[in-house]
Amino acid sequence: MRFEEELVELLPRLRRFARGLARDAGSADDLCQAAVERALKSQGQWQRGTKLDSWMYRITRNLWIDERRAAGRRGAHVPIDDAVVQIAGDGAAEVEAGTMRGDVDSAMARLPDEQREVVMLVLVEGYAYREAAEILGVPIGTVTSRLARGRETLMHLLGEAA
Repeated sequence: MRFEEELVELLPRLRRFARGLARDAGSADDLCQAAVERALKSQGQWQRGTKLDSWMYRITRNLWIDERRAAGRRGAHVPIDDAVVQIAGDGAAEVEAGTMRGDVDSAMARLPDEQREVVMLVLVEGYAYREAAEILGVPIGTVTSRLARGRETLMHLLGEAA
C-alpha cells in the first residue's frame, strides 16, 4: 500500500485524536490538516515498516503543543461553541445515547491535557501502554499514572452528569 493510501485510511482515527486534543471540531480539523501537510512534506523521514499511525500521532501532538504555546503568547482565545448535536429520530434510546455522548465529550474536555491525551490513545484508540509512552515520549509509568488519574476523574465527572 502506498504512503498516501495508508495516510487516507488513517484519517478518521487521526481526526478523532485531534478532536480529543483540540476540544472542538474546527480546531481539530485545522490540526489534522496541518499534520497531514507536515507528513506529506516529511514523507522521506518515515521509515517503511514502522507504524505510520504512531508517527502521525506524534506529529499531531507536537503540532498541538506548538499551537498551545503560540496561543499562550497571543493570549486567551475562546472558541465559538459548535458542540450542538443533532439527533436523528425521536426515540428515547437515541436521545439518551446523544446525551451520554455529550456528557462524555464534556468530561473529556475537562481533563487536564496530559490525562486527556493518554485517555485518547489508550482507551479510545486502543494503544498498549508501551506504544502510548513511545508516541508521547514519556516513561510507561507516566502513562500508567496519567491514565489512572484520567479514569478516576472521568468517573467522577460522569457521576456528576448522571
